[in-house]
Amino acid sequence: MTVTNTTVSTQVQVPNWQWHHWEGLSYLRCTLLQDWQHGFLTRQFFPRTPQELTKVLTPEATTHHLHQIHGNRVVKPSEGFTEGDGIISESSNQALWVASADCTPILMGDVHTKRVSAVHAGWRGTAQGIVKIAIARFLSEGSSLENLRVALGPAISGKIYQVGKQVAAEVCSSIIEVGNNLEETLAIAQSLNPSPLSPDLEPDRVRLNVTLINYMQLQALGIKKQQIAIAPFCTYQQPEYFFSYRRTKEKKVQWSGILQS
Repeated sequence: MTVTNTTVSTQVQVPNWQWHHWEGLSYLRCTLLQDWQHGFLTRQFFPRTPQELTKVLTPEATTHHLHQIHGNRVVKPSEGFTEGDGIISESSNQALWVASADCTPILMGDVHTKRVSAVHAGWRGTAQGIVKIAIARFLSEGSSLENLRVALGPAISGKIYQVGKQVAAEVCSSIIEVGNNLEETLAIAQSLNPSPLSPDLEPDRVRLNVTLINYMQLQALGIKKQQIAIAPFCTYQQPEYFFSYRRTKEKKVQWSGILQS
């Protein structure tokens, strides 16, 4: 797979997203989440642990993260799970963290209850509707859809992420009705506007926009576009800020966290 390098060497401010610094280290914040201390951290924070990183949000908070398994389990800290890919807060002063390299980190909050959640959405978790499960947990705790704010952080670009057609069909099936066969399912996905699929030079491959799939899942639930922000940054193409497993095959991650204050 070849890719054109479009690395941005300066920290350009873009709508809904701002660069911030902590002890000289760069991280991103989203204006939709301005009610909460939060951050999509860069590779510059590596190899700090979530316990150390909570200081970026507040020194007093408890730290909560899971061993991520590329699934769709979303839990509360008190439930005692050690594995999963999403956490939802249940009381104030809880800092929730997820790790990512090319997968989509998602931070969300309820402006009324102040409850927050952190989700790791890889292609498997996305195919299994992890963001929909996280929203369902908000609703079960008394949230209303109109009060939710969702930020989808830096991930590999849909123009870059090359996958097999079977994987693409599995993920796209979370937003469309499955066709009679693989090619028909992909054709239905390609007919969407915008489409989460792009062509690839290899005949059995396509390019897949996992972040866009999560956005579409959120909209299908009834969450309006003004409640959602997508970070216009690519982990693969911007190595000065982000680790990318697809780029280097190294198991290094950046962390994204949010605090229920």
